[in-house]
Amino acid sequence: MMKVAVIGAGVMGSGIALCSIQAGYPTVLFDVNETALQRGMDYIQTQLKVALSKGKTTQEKVDAALLLLSATPNRETLVADFIIEAVLEQLPIKRELFQFLETINSEKTLFATNTSSIPITQIAAALKHPNRLVGVHFFNPAHIMKLVEVIKGVATDASSAEIAFNWSQSLGKTTVYAADAPGFIVNRVARHYYVESLKALEENVAPLQTIDRLLESSGFKMGPFKLMDLIGVDTNFSVTSSMFQQFHYDPKFRPNRIQQQKVEAGHHGRKTQRGFYTYED
Repeated sequence: MMKVAVIGAGVMGSGIALCSIQAGYPTVLFDVNETALQRGMDYIQTQLKVALSKGKTTQEKVDAALLLLSATPNRETLVADFIIEAVLEQLPIKRELFQFLETINSEKTLFATNTSSIPITQIAAALKHPNRLVGVHFFNPAHIMKLVEVIKGVATDASSAEIAFNWSQSLGKTTVYAADAPGFIVNRVARHYYVESLKALEENVAPLQTIDRLLESSGFKMGPFKLMDLIGVDTNFSVTSSMFQQFHYDPKFRPNRIQQQKVEAGHHGRKTQRGFYTYED
């Protein structure tokens, strides 16, 4: 059974690690911030308890999964067969991370990025072995959402993509291949769910609570503003900004000033207890 390393102990990274241990993979969770790392470990245990309380798992399976989980704040120890990152959506950070990982791992290690919007080809361009990098894009919350996009960059080996695809399927995910195009499939289509809702709010068409309720009543599980708070207002804004640039500033992808102000104010959603809505512990 291959060893998995997940880099980034936020909600997304912790959710990916949870999926991995539940599927039987020895998994190490890394974050340079020890507080965030402990929060990520607590999140995993909490979600397992929730699943147990709902009868979706057994105590034996919970105990077995937790035995497969470890954590480290030391990136020098990140040696594994399959390494996936879920760090900040910034190209320099991702490039530097994978460049470092290449120096401590074998040539058989497969690298994956959970990027929402940065082209896989751009991230891989800085590597000595770009054929070993593949996009594996989960959706938040990763342990619940079934869809995963697997993306090949220009240099990605077909065998690397196949290993990533099979790993994703072994987690019980519905896995699809996507081209290395801005936003891949889902974020490209879904971007307007957020952008148009923000435009409606900006133009005083309706309050954000009304927009959320109307879209939920039409069949969406979560309204756009609630969903941005769950994803992270800052993360969502970063993805929109990236796609706006990659589509050569096509106005239909233009980020919204209301969302930008939220980011600048530090109102990043549930993780900061304040976004478009206010949350309590």
